[in-house]
Amino acid sequence: MNLGSHCWPGYKTLCSMPLVCCLTRGIVTLVIRPNLPTGAKYKCVFGSAPPIDAEMKPHGLECKTPSVSYRPVIPEGQDHVQVDLAVRSSETNKDFVSRSFYYYNCSHHTRCRSCVKSAWGCSWCVFENRCVHDTSVCNSSSVISGEKVGLLHMMHQNPAQMATHGSGFCPRFRNPTEPLLFANNNPKRIRLEVENLPRQATHSDVHCIIHIENSNVRVPARVEGSRFVICDEANLSYKTQVGEYEGSVTVIWKENHHLDTMNFTLYKCEILGSHRGHPDCSLCVTPSNAKYKCTWCGEQCTFRESCLKSAVSKCPKPRIDVIKPLSGPIEGGTLLTIEGSDLGLKEEDVRGKIHIGHVPCELVDYQVSVKIVCRTGPVERELDSAIRVGNAVGFTNSSVHYSYKNIRVTGVTPNKGPKSGGTQLTIMGSYLNIGSSIRVQLKDYPCHVNATHSSSSRITCTTSAASLNESIGRLQVIVDNAVRVLEEGFLYRYMPDPTIIEIKPLKSFVSGGRMITVHGTNFDAIQSPEMIVYFDQHTQTIVNRTTCTVINPTQIECPSPPINSDWEQRANVGYFSRVNGDGLGQRRSVRGVSGRRGDRAFELTKRIGFVMDNVESVLNLQNHLPVDKCQLIYVEDPMVTPFPNNLKLFKGNPLVIEGESLSEACDETDLTVIVGSQKCNVTSLARTQLFCYPPEIQPPGNDDRGLPMVTVKIGQFLKYQVGYLQYELTKNSVFPSEAYWIVSATALILLCLFAVIVLLYRRKSTQAEREYKRIQIQMDTLESNVRSECKQAFAELQTDMRDLTADLGASAIPTLDHKNYVMKVFFPGVTEHPILRDPKMRIDCPSTNYDAAMSQFELLLNNKYFLLTFIETLEGQRGFKLRDKVNVASLLMIILMGKMEYATDILQSLLHKLINKSVGSKHPQVMLRRTETVVEKMLSNWMALCMYNYLKDQVGPSLFLLFKAIKYQIEKGPVDAITHDARYSLSEERLLREPMDYSIVTIHLVQEDPYYEKIPYQSYQTFQVVQEELEEKIQCKVLDCDTISQVKSKILDALYKNTHFSLRPSIHDLDLEWRHGRGGHLTLQDEDLTTRSSGGWKKLNTLAHYGVKDSAVMSLLARPNDHYPNNLSLCKKPCNYHTYSGAYLNSGMSPMIGVSNGVIMGMNMTLGSVNSRETLLFHLVKPIEEHIPGGGTKSERDRTHKAIPEIFLTRLLSTKGTIQKFVDDFFDAVFTVTDALPPAIKWLFDLLDEAAKRHNILDPEVVHAWKSNSYPLRFWINFIKNPDFVFDVEKSPTVEASLSVIMQTLMDSCATSEQRLGKDSPSSKLLFAKDIPHYRNLVSKFYTDIRNLPQISDQEMNSAMQQLSMAHVAHFDHAAALKELYIYVTQYNNQILEALEMEPYCKKMHLAHRLENVACTLEGLRRNLHVLTFGVTSKSSLVLFKL
Repeated sequence: MNLGSHCWPGYKTLCSMPLVCCLTRGIVTLVIRPNLPTGAKYKCVFGSAPPIDAEMKPHGLECKTPSVSYRPVIPEGQDHVQVDLAVRSSETNKDFVSRSFYYYNCSHHTRCRSCVKSAWGCSWCVFENRCVHDTSVCNSSSVISGEKVGLLHMMHQNPAQMATHGSGFCPRFRNPTEPLLFANNNPKRIRLEVENLPRQATHSDVHCIIHIENSNVRVPARVEGSRFVICDEANLSYKTQVGEYEGSVTVIWKENHHLDTMNFTLYKCEILGSHRGHPDCSLCVTPSNAKYKCTWCGEQCTFRESCLKSAVSKCPKPRIDVIKPLSGPIEGGTLLTIEGSDLGLKEEDVRGKIHIGHVPCELVDYQVSVKIVCRTGPVERELDSAIRVGNAVGFTNSSVHYSYKNIRVTGVTPNKGPKSGGTQLTIMGSYLNIGSSIRVQLKDYPCHVNATHSSSSRITCTTSAASLNESIGRLQVIVDNAVRVLEEGFLYRYMPDPTIIEIKPLKSFVSGGRMITVHGTNFDAIQSPEMIVYFDQHTQTIVNRTTCTVINPTQIECPSPPINSDWEQRANVGYFSRVNGDGLGQRRSVRGVSGRRGDRAFELTKRIGFVMDNVESVLNLQNHLPVDKCQLIYVEDPMVTPFPNNLKLFKGNPLVIEGESLSEACDETDLTVIVGSQKCNVTSLARTQLFCYPPEIQPPGNDDRGLPMVTVKIGQFLKYQVGYLQYELTKNSVFPSEAYWIVSATALILLCLFAVIVLLYRRKSTQAEREYKRIQIQMDTLESNVRSECKQAFAELQTDMRDLTADLGASAIPTLDHKNYVMKVFFPGVTEHPILRDPKMRIDCPSTNYDAAMSQFELLLNNKYFLLTFIETLEGQRGFKLRDKVNVASLLMIILMGKMEYATDILQSLLHKLINKSVGSKHPQVMLRRTETVVEKMLSNWMALCMYNYLKDQVGPSLFLLFKAIKYQIEKGPVDAITHDARYSLSEERLLREPMDYSIVTIHLVQEDPYYEKIPYQSYQTFQVVQEELEEKIQCKVLDCDTISQVKSKILDALYKNTHFSLRPSIHDLDLEWRHGRGGHLTLQDEDLTTRSSGGWKKLNTLAHYGVKDSAVMSLLARPNDHYPNNLSLCKKPCNYHTYSGAYLNSGMSPMIGVSNGVIMGMNMTLGSVNSRETLLFHLVKPIEEHIPGGGTKSERDRTHKAIPEIFLTRLLSTKGTIQKFVDDFFDAVFTVTDALPPAIKWLFDLLDEAAKRHNILDPEVVHAWKSNSYPLRFWINFIKNPDFVFDVEKSPTVEASLSVIMQTLMDSCATSEQRLGKDSPSSKLLFAKDIPHYRNLVSKFYTDIRNLPQISDQEMNSAMQQLSMAHVAHFDHAAALKELYIYVTQYNNQILEALEMEPYCKKMHLAHRLENVACTLEGLRRNLHVLTFGVTSKSSLVLFKL
């Protein structure tokens, strides 16, 4: 064999098998042909071992093998290692022949069959339980010779081995005739038939090792008839939630002698007979599962021997859980998938029994009991109908309807693209995303549909390549059996592929951004071309890309892509290519670059290409252009030297800015110098200097000194701040100095003369005349204010309703997802909780004693008697506070979310106990009015789970519109940022009681950078903003009296009208920049150097303060992290909800915290030297008389404008009249019985009616109070007060105060007794006093309609609860909730154990003992209760084996 050898010509080694050597030292004989010359010396080289002298023999060349220290280590899991054996000539010192050589070690085999089958002639010593090469060390009667051992060798060494030759004599298990199947948690003996069982194996030394879920358990075994091994009975179980789990059993004898291993299968009937966590009768008893011996027992699938009830003979009617899709074309052909349970045992059970209304659905595919796929039939017109599915028992109608729709296609855009395809087309129409399959054809060319970007009104597809340039006039959209054709003379045109003729310039800085001009043809056929940079010259790995702009069909402009990461990576390696004069590169250290910036010889050449749809020619330009014409040379970024001391004086000469390598990869057109907000005209650019002429007049400053900052922009991405520029342009004055003294003296004389005249006038006027005039002026002012206020309130009441309805029409509803909704309701105010951890992470983590204990504790909680006793015991403890009750109720509902039927049963029992307790009290009608017990909080949480879909789909829109209407009306007028008082409000406490002049300002928003957006209000792509489009789309109306933060908040409300509040950027992350004049930029802030101060008060800046007029142009810019104002340093970013109540400090009476929308927080708290205790902030109204100690001087009070605050109460009526429609709509939605009303309401009200009847309560007001306390006052009051529990919105203190008035109205509407109201009654009750009777009638009618509804059966209620349970799966960390709840068990352990012992049922079921076992498991104890408990350490449960 010559395999693996290498020889010089004419020489080869001869051998009949591979050259091998065991661990012992040996001699290798090599036969080489032709014969080697005599007299020469040779050496053998074994791999990397030192050469060994060879000895010439007549029969060949003999070599000794190297010592063990020079031999390679055999890898783990192998029994040999290969090296190269070469023969080396001593004269030439070169190897002239070689072949493979193997070292092996038989002891690496630990099993008989692998040992005997090895390639090295190994044999197995049965009694010694080891694999050897030399059988002389074995008991001669217990050796199984290897299959590679020769017969002559066996006869020479031990002839007895010939009787046991080969793997067939190894001890092994005989394959069973039937698979080994064991039901989970069912004690069984494992019976295994053995061949070649050693005679030495007896009962005493045979054991079975059972391996389940990474855990090994050792049990005794016995030998029966010398051919069977029977493992003792063991409780085989596994924890993994799968139907089948494969374990293994290994039989050993004499402690460590391996016999054989056999796999077996454990199974769980409750999983095999379920689908999506719901028990399924048909799936349980299907013939395909007959081998498992599962049966339907007591509403679940159980192992037949474990069923204590009589098994059912028939399964129930079908249940439909999932239908997809829910709509299709009227032509039919849609593959409709129906998933559920009990959908038949075989296809014949459902064939012909599937209908959509009266239209049959042809069966296409079937999965026993759980899935049906059928093809819909055609209909003549659009139709909505339920899906009807039947089995051998009966028929079931789906709760959701399937819709037949008539598809329409109206247009397509764009109308042209390259011949190579790849253009993304948008097809407009209606009902385009229905059906099960969709195809698009452009004439004969397919257009590949992107299903993820489809909607009802539009779909997108990518064109395929065309064979020639042509115009397409026919578009086909094929949805299942529906074919829609759009034909026009010119729908789409395949144009010639773009070509690139020239690219210039071909040099760029590493950070990119240099504008590259590309000339070619047919660029107008591409919608969004991109420029890309490849990693090297050969691979297709892309380093970076930028988006290009199409100038015209023959020219595009692209910023060069940056390659900073690639440059840094190569710099870290330490080598760059240094370009020589011949164009070749040699490797040089990058330290030269960093050490001397002037040496710019280090460059990096990158291959470039262009992404233009599917055009291949521009993607790989090297195939169509010379190599040097499609490569971009990158050089290191330039360095700009800052001004000395960050300041430079400008005296009229050209401004000189110094640096290094400024002109290396740019020219004057790529470079821009900005002084403040104005350009500096660049006139010259050199390698180390650039020259520019600043503006003649100093631009506005950027710092507190008023000096403009000089900024150098190179390309699109590089930006350097050089320093501040100070103008020193002065002109010699020709005005003599003597004239200054004359003018000053004259002004002083005139001032003194004016003061004397004023003093004489005041003395001549009497006090009575002054007082009379003052009073007359005030009376005239008051009369004018009252007249104006009443007239304005009347006008607003007539006009605001129309404006409000129009603005709210297009608002989307930002409903919270189910998980966040549950957290808000169950744990209000809590953002971090252990139950929020991902439960899927536990699957890959090893289970602990704690996990096993929690599993036992969960089983106890699933016992009704334990849970009721547990809750009753906790509530009986004095230290069990209200907070603990709320926490326990919420944790219980989290644990029972997946078992809503059981949770409903527990709630019913607790409610019965509560009713029994309350009817014996003096005032039974107060039951459920407050949350004082665990059951009351459980009722709130249970109601929240049952009402989520109803709240989201039915009542949620009206509640959201009410919230938006109040917010809109409040923000329409001035809102004080400090006190939260508003001109328009429903709450008297939050009413701005001062006249306020203001005007509406329309703001136009622009984007600063056309390539990189600063705020994400352009969600998908960046584009250059056209001013005409700006005036139509991005506008915002604000008030000139708004603070800057209020303006930013309103702008974000306008930009993110349909976006969740949590997804918006914070106002503290953005700056508002006002662009005025030509090139003027001013950043507006709430407080800056221009803030006005007077008498210890500082007024927040407003738009009027800055002089902003209507149609002002502004932009929102991302605020750098280190540029926050000092007064906002406490709230840079995580102030998501700025609902801080306004308060005043007792010392100084200054506003402490409270600005709507997060304007100012803690203005008077310690914020450095910006705001001291002597400076007080105010916005609209300065509370002089109320908050200045002593009320100020008399002259100050006289100068303060006085008004009658009560005249502004008419604004309450104005606001109420504006939102009246939304309040009525909300009450109608809440108190109207529809088909969508959850059955839980009917069930709860029936329970209360039945309890009243059982206790002989005849007073209807008591039952009315129970229903009101359990439903509207417990559920809806919570969401009126806290709309952020169901919607992702921000709730300001002003809006919250108005919502409190609506909440009071709902409370009054649920009362049965009339309330006497007078002039001294609070305005919150007076405002809706006329509407209360109507609302009360709504409540009474609602209760009557529910009572008249058909009674909810237990089966219907259980079905509804099962659907809720399925919707709640895997939302929260179940084990974490158990651990949190177990804390209370630990705290009140003795009391709970005592109660369990006192309760007869609990004592009968030994629940106290089971609870103690939980504690023992936590402590890691092992108790010998006639059962030996083996702890399973990884993903296993506890496996019990009888002794």
